[in-house]
Amino acid sequence: MTDNKIDNALGKKNIARFSVENPHVSWALLILVVLWGYYGYQNMPKSKDPDIPVRIAMVVTPWPGHTAMDVEQLVTKAVEQKIAESAYLNQPSDRSFSIQSITLPGVSMVKVQLAPGTDRTEAFNDLNRKLESINDSLPQGAGPIEVNSEFGDTAAILFAVASPRADATEIALRSKGIEEAIRAARNKRADSGKAVSLIVAVPLDIDPRAMQAGLPLFEQWLLSHGLGTEFESLLAPGFIGIDFLSSADDAGLLHSTGQFLRERLGTDHFAPDAWDPVLIHDPADTRAQLASVAGDKYSYRQLDDYSTTLAANLKTVPQVSRVLRSGVLDQQITLSYSQEVLAAYGLLPSRIGAVLDAWETQIPGGVLAVEDMNIVLNPRTDANTESQLGSVIVTRTDDDLPVYLRSVVDIRRSYQSPPRLLSYYTSPNEQGVWQRNRAVGIAVQMHEGEQIGALGAAVDQLLQRVRPTLPDDLIIERVSNQPTQVKESIDLFMRALYEAILLVVLVALIGFWEWRSALLLMISIPITLALTFGIISVLGIDIQQVSIAALIIALGLLVDDPVVAGDSIKRSMAEGRSRPVSAWLGPTLLATAIFFATVTNIVAYLPFLLLSGNQGLFLYSLPIVMAAALTASRIVSMTFIPFLGSMLLRPPKKTPPTIEERRRKGFTGLYYRLASFAVDHRKKVLLCSLLVIVAGGFFKAQLKNAFFPDDVQYIFTIDVWLKNSANIEATNLTAKRVEKIVREEVAAFADKRGLKQDLLESINTSVGGGAPRFWFTVSPQQHQANYAQLVVRVKDKDLTPQLIPRLQHALSGKIAGADIDVKQLQTTPVNYPAAVRISSRLTPGSADERADIARLRRYADR
Repeated sequence: MTDNKIDNALGKKNIARFSVENPHVSWALLILVVLWGYYGYQNMPKSKDPDIPVRIAMVVTPWPGHTAMDVEQLVTKAVEQKIAESAYLNQPSDRSFSIQSITLPGVSMVKVQLAPGTDRTEAFNDLNRKLESINDSLPQGAGPIEVNSEFGDTAAILFAVASPRADATEIALRSKGIEEAIRAARNKRADSGKAVSLIVAVPLDIDPRAMQAGLPLFEQWLLSHGLGTEFESLLAPGFIGIDFLSSADDAGLLHSTGQFLRERLGTDHFAPDAWDPVLIHDPADTRAQLASVAGDKYSYRQLDDYSTTLAANLKTVPQVSRVLRSGVLDQQITLSYSQEVLAAYGLLPSRIGAVLDAWETQIPGGVLAVEDMNIVLNPRTDANTESQLGSVIVTRTDDDLPVYLRSVVDIRRSYQSPPRLLSYYTSPNEQGVWQRNRAVGIAVQMHEGEQIGALGAAVDQLLQRVRPTLPDDLIIERVSNQPTQVKESIDLFMRALYEAILLVVLVALIGFWEWRSALLLMISIPITLALTFGIISVLGIDIQQVSIAALIIALGLLVDDPVVAGDSIKRSMAEGRSRPVSAWLGPTLLATAIFFATVTNIVAYLPFLLLSGNQGLFLYSLPIVMAAALTASRIVSMTFIPFLGSMLLRPPKKTPPTIEERRRKGFTGLYYRLASFAVDHRKKVLLCSLLVIVAGGFFKAQLKNAFFPDDVQYIFTIDVWLKNSANIEATNLTAKRVEKIVREEVAAFADKRGLKQDLLESINTSVGGGAPRFWFTVSPQQHQANYAQLVVRVKDKDLTPQLIPRLQHALSGKIAGADIDVKQLQTTPVNYPAAVRISSRLTPGSADERADIARLRRYADR
């Protein structure tokens, strides 16, 4: 360093000199920075993923009972044409879709994507208005059109509320009534030696008469197949069945029962809540036989009530924006009538519908003045229960007597058939036996800008308060829990911070061989981070996986400036200057070099801001956080490092060696000789560098390429697709097979690795559609009877990448007739790296359209 440059620096005022010469101001600023950083960190929104507005809506229009071709021609195209009138749609130049449609038998699904920068609220309101205008012009029975504009909202917590298996008390209660009914039926027989009872247990809150209509059909089935005679119906709360004479073996009877259910009823159960059928020969064996087929304790109706209670309480949490339930079986009241009975009263079926429509019409009753009060008269004519509905008067007799609805039809409450979505939660019980239980999913979404840790704590407190109001054995488990995942990410950053501080101290001790320099560098890290948190909180950056990753990367760079500044202070002291002067003069002399080094590092990350689409939005915080951290490091090295260095650092006790002496020995001497050799033999060094580049290119080619790595987590998904015509029962049976294979393969994988505990924790299955969006990169599938999604949770996320290919190979090889895709979670929303769309320009509605679709499918298969 020339004397002129030092003299010029000594005559100038700058921020480093001000910090050293005004310690009271520096102390105040230091305390202010620490408090600012702490406040900023505590109040910054914290979430799992960056907040990326999803500009996609799903328009669903049901038209039950019609083919996909009819729905396509008369519904889908009308919806697409109306959507195309919107001025907010995405443009083809964006290399993404604007309108995509999928048409299945009975339902039309149109996906809409808005243009970037569009006001989502305004655009979706415009879309709703346009589609409402064509509701009346759709074919009869089609609609209403449903627009799901919250397609991209992600659940912070996804619960599974599941029923446990029936316990010994309930089995004993049921078996007592069943045994009495069987004995009563057997007592009526002259010879009950070959008598057998086929029993189907149902929850106690279900009226078994709702299944009674199927018994005569089943009796005829058994009779026609030569499997039974002399049938006696068994009917009581909690079960339904028949007692009959049969010489067939139990396996044949159960097989024929399953065949009857599939061929005649199109299902695998007598009712959604029913247990598996059981055969009882000796009434004394009733309890043991019933225990062998014990099903879920609580019905879908009870799960609906329990999940409603839990969801209503969750909505009271301040951080919660919405609570959605999935897997709830809608209930309906079914009216069964006989033409002969209606004819006897002179009624037509259409008359009943007209009467019910008129009955539920609300008619204002006016206002009645009573002393100083007005009483509103509101005659209620709605019927919500079977008894209320049965009290509706449908006609009158010739004697002017009322004829009630219950007199002409059979009124039963049942579930929607077929169900649109089924949900199951599979996990081991206390004895380690795996059980598949019916469940209801509850997705909890968080308000934008809230603290996800506070959400998790509030939900935990609420569960403790609400749990006593629910059954003790009701299963409430978290399928996905982002508060825990965010906590893991923050813990990872804190561990990296502690490691960085430790390494800095060790390196400083080795390099400077003096504890004061190590202490100064150690203090610089939390000060720099505090300033960084303060800056990014003002810029509106939140704490999520990308900003945390940026902070971890920045830990390796933010100490560069303080190291250089501290070393320059020590060197200036070694040259004989006072501590205060050396504290600001050293960093000042290297200010230009430090500045350009900082700018170079910042510019290296700025190209991330040029990324477009979801990837650009996902990575937006990375260059911002890096720039803030490096800028904070620059500020600290020119302010607080000189200030603290003037108090901590001391001049060396020994006279430092001259440059010539340092070039002859130690690490500096080794580096000097190596650099001199490189300069003297620069052609050979250049050739070696080229060889290194070539070798690097070779090894680079051996690596797998991916713009974003997979997100290694405790959960992964399995998508199961059957052919489009498959019903939900067939999909459910396939999903059960998938669950079984997953359990077997995971157990074999764990045994092979010598794991002492079960690796698999739980499986959450949604049949007929996807689970609510529980991960930003997992797009939920709309309700489709041929689709099922399994969310598999394991106990060691580091083994997930090794488990995925094993499961994919096993499932693809063991299950035929289904497309099964085992997928690890993605870091960014890219479901498939490449997609090809094959289309035709054939005139819609032409005679060759069906043949053209078949041709397109052949091309797609090839």
